[in-house]
Amino acid sequence: MKKILLLSVLAMGFSKAQFFESTEKFTKTDSLKGSNTEFRNFWDVKKYDIILETDFDKKSIKGSNKISLTIEKDIKNPTFQIDLQHPMKAHNITASFPIATKKVDGDFIFLSTNKNFKKGEKFTIDIGFSGNPTIAKRAPWDGGWIFTKDKNGNPWMTVADEGIGASIWLPTKDIWSDEPDNGVTFEIITPKDLVGVAGGRLIKQENRGDKKSWLWEVKNPINDYSIIPSIGKYVNFKDSFDGEKGKLDLDYWVLDYNLNKAKRQFEQVKPMMTSFESWFGPYPFYEDSYKLVESPHLGMEHQSNVAYGNHYANGYLGTDLSGTGIGLRFDYIIIHESGHEWFANNITAKDQADMWIHEAFTDYSETLYIESLWGKTDADKYLQGLRDKIANDKPIIGQYGVRNEGSGDMYYKGANMIHTIRTVMDQDEKFRQILRGLNKDFYHQTVTTQQIEKYFSDKSGIDLSSIFNQYLRTVKIPTLEYKQNGKQLTYKWTNVIPNLKLPIRLADGQELKPTEQAQTVPLKSDKAVEFNKNYYIQVKQVQ
Repeated sequence: MKKILLLSVLAMGFSKAQFFESTEKFTKTDSLKGSNTEFRNFWDVKKYDIILETDFDKKSIKGSNKISLTIEKDIKNPTFQIDLQHPMKAHNITASFPIATKKVDGDFIFLSTNKNFKKGEKFTIDIGFSGNPTIAKRAPWDGGWIFTKDKNGNPWMTVADEGIGASIWLPTKDIWSDEPDNGVTFEIITPKDLVGVAGGRLIKQENRGDKKSWLWEVKNPINDYSIIPSIGKYVNFKDSFDGEKGKLDLDYWVLDYNLNKAKRQFEQVKPMMTSFESWFGPYPFYEDSYKLVESPHLGMEHQSNVAYGNHYANGYLGTDLSGTGIGLRFDYIIIHESGHEWFANNITAKDQADMWIHEAFTDYSETLYIESLWGKTDADKYLQGLRDKIANDKPIIGQYGVRNEGSGDMYYKGANMIHTIRTVMDQDEKFRQILRGLNKDFYHQTVTTQQIEKYFSDKSGIDLSSIFNQYLRTVKIPTLEYKQNGKQLTYKWTNVIPNLKLPIRLADGQELKPTEQAQTVPLKSDKAVEFNKNYYIQVKQVQ
């Protein structure tokens, strides 16, 4: 009779090929959205200057975006692609270069010119926009605008568009690999009794009769899906954090009737910042401050403008995702979405297929936060508890060039992969320095999976490529089959890619180097062998 000890929960995948082959079908539109096409690859966005006004009753918006750009290479008679998704409409399109033709094709605007450009030249494109944008059915997951009311009947509006793209409402170069290097100015025009909040710092506020203007400025590069307005009956309170780069301004905008709740709940921010700065390095946007803004949806990691909708309760909407009870000690949205300031906002994936870089490290930030406050035993227990939610349905990495995400396993499985790598390294301080090094060496950059993999291998001194391949590119979870005979242990890998290099330590510290060929080693005692549960593997005793 077999005895099976599960160190992970497996759903499927034992008979899959070494690397998963997607059967998803993609279109020309997908390629135009997700690729650095000939209409995008010759120019670099430097800044957006945005104006926005909403009409709550009509569920409509209007405004403009001035795109400042630099030419990246010599090119003759190019065509620029600007993204603006249906049903939004563009108007009053002008540029500081001569436009030969303007063509709207689906979700794209193509501007051709007869001009020859030289590398380094600087230009602007101004585009007005208006319309009734797509309404989110289930924000933030499906993406779109939210026009709702708070409990006192006041209009409350925002948008969440990470997956679907900022071009759902804003004319932009909507690709993750090109962030506006010099940031954004964002003017939000509201009714006089409402407040408009965006990323960065409020630099100007004006009364305009029955309206108000709120001008915000982001000085740092920013991903397009972080350029988010929030409009509502907000009140503001402030605090500060003495961090590694000095004084960090903490700026909180919440609905007026939730002020006291927010003041209590947001006390979690400072210990979180202490933890994250220790693990990841300085908060990456001191110039733009740190901000929490109450939202009508659960939350999102908008850079220096974190959307918060967890109802001022600990856990994830009052529940513990890990099933251990540990997750009820902290507010999941504050901790998780703020972790994205380092992984997603400071370090951003070039392609949506590599979104695991955002979610795996940020999901793991919860474990590191727990370790900082309550110790490693609780942290390990919390992380292991998340394994029940791993589906192993498809690979974590999606399809490149078509704006395609991989499996939602990028969260819990991704975090367990990182913890497995940490366990393999068995040098916690070196591991911490790698996390800090990532945020220093890739500061305000867009990156690829290959860059992250190479960085970890180079800095750890261990070839981790096969581990990344196993967990990111397949749905197979390594299975260690073993048989114990007194003080002898026979073991081998199954369900692995060829030549997986994943050494395993037993609970007593003895190291094994499994392969797909059976090996036999002496044990320190004849007691039943125990395996270190911090590896995300399956362990199976056989006869």
